[in-house]
This record gives sequence, C-alpha cells and structure tokens, in this order.
Amino acid sequence: MQKIILYYIFTPISDPLAIVLWQKKLASSLNLRGRIIIANQGINGTLGGNIKDLKAYIKETKTYPGFKSIEFKWSPGQQDDFPKLSVKLRPELVAFGRPEQIQVSTQGVIGGGKKIKPKQLHRLIEQKGKEVIFVDGRNYREAAIGRFKNAVVMNVTHTRDFPNAIADSKYQDLKDKTIVTYCTGGIRCEVLSKLMIDQGYSDVYQLDGGIVKYLEEFGDQGLWEGSLFVFDKRMAVRASNNSKLIGRCVHCAEPTDSYQNCSNLACNELILVCNNCLYKTTTCTNCLNYLPSK
Repeated sequence: MQKIILYYIFTPISDPLAIVLWQKKLASSLNLRGRIIIANQGINGTLGGNIKDLKAYIKETKTYPGFKSIEFKWSPGQQDDFPKLSVKLRPELVAFGRPEQIQVSTQGVIGGGKKIKPKQLHRLIEQKGKEVIFVDGRNYREAAIGRFKNAVVMNVTHTRDFPNAIADSKYQDLKDKTIVTYCTGGIRCEVLSKLMIDQGYSDVYQLDGGIVKYLEEFGDQGLWEGSLFVFDKRMAVRASNNSKLIGRCVHCAEPTDSYQNCSNLACNELILVCNNCLYKTTTCTNCLNYLPSK
C-alpha cells in the first residue's frame, strides 16, 4: 500500500549540502519519489512510496537532531504521482525572495505569527467573529478551487509576489484586524505571517499544519470550501466525495476542480476545464481568440 507524506521544519542547518547528500541517498535507497528542498533555514518535502519505506524514511530522518520534532502529514497518493526524486539546495526554504528577512531558531521562524490549531481557530472565530480575516498564503490558481470562507485571496502568481502584495494600500485596512494566514501544509503561511508583522499587521496567526491538518480534523464540516490544490500528478484532493466544487470551467463556468494545461504548447497555461468541455478543447480562452478560423 502506498501513501504520500508532507513535512517541513524551520531549524538552523550549519551544513545544508551534507543534508542534501544524506537525504538524496536515503530517499533513493527506499525507492521514494517526490521533492525535497533544503536550505540553511531547514527542510521541506513531499514524498510518495510504500508505507513501510516511508516509515523507514521518517525514522531515519528524525535521527538528525534538528529534524526530531518534524510532524509528518499523511495524504492519499502514491509514488507514481511524482515523475522522479528531486533533492535540491536552495537559498530559502520558501521562495519569498527575502532570505535576509527570515531568521530561524529551533522553535521556527523568529518573529512569526502565533500558531493556532484547527480547534483553536474555531474558538477564536467564536470570540471575535468578523474581526477574524483569513489570508490565503497560496497563489490564485490554488485558491480558485478551494479556500476558507470569505478569505482574502491576493492576486499573486508566485510566492515572491507576496511581499509587494501585502504592502499594497488596498489591504491597509486589514492591519488592525485579526489575521489568520493559511497554506497547504503550513510552511508558506509561517513565513507570510512574519512578513505581514514586519509590514505593520498587528494581530497575526498562522494555521498550524495548514489546510492538510484542518481537513484531517474537520473535513467538509468546517470552514473550508472546495478542493485542495497539490503540486503533483493528482492536482486536486477532496476531503470527501461530498466536497463542494467552487472552481469554474474557463469555457462554460460549470463547477470543476480539474486543471489542464493549455493545448497550445507556446502557452501551456494551467486552466480549469470541466468534463464536458474537456472533450471539445483544452485550449485556454486567450489562445482560442487567436486561433485561425476554419
């Protein structure tokens, strides 16, 4: 039986290249596929494979003192959801483009938002109501198929767009609100919470464990709507068969969470296409407008 694990930890690493070599050898020996990113700030990974091999990987990875407290999250999926194993050394664990602004300790990002677990989140909303504002720490494509109710979704394509987005004047009225940042597994919103505090947002939380942990606890019965976008062959994961579809087909606006690449290879843009339109075209609307008429 196969599964996928997601994990990260912010912790100082004195010799990240040595960790890259160790992790590459370890994951390869267990026939795992996926992506591992290592920086002097810590480690971030998503791996698929046989459950016994994943458990062996977790056990060995935790032998490194800085990784002992990693919380590994399990998700449906398999090795073949990834084309290969990729282990890379990067200047940042998450590419916000602000490596000098993000300092870490064994407790995580220094000066980040207050970590809040799913049940605590519900209690916070009961106490403060509309004063609580969700801020999506993902790009607009991810948010198009799933997000927390009434969340602020910033028009960002890449993570590096966030520093400028949160400084935009149109969001300045949020600075006195209670902000809860969230993302897939918790890593992006941990950094985003720090950047928002540095920008003057006064009361900032981060959803501990991200959407993945929230859905484990509440599924479709909580504040989440839609599907969860994932960066592998699966593309979208639903909490259950009853998950609401909030994405809209680019051609007919029917509900869908199915992403396809535009058939124009020069474009290759990710677009939402429902099953009915899938049989007609997978070309995005922009490219369709420029196709020669028959």
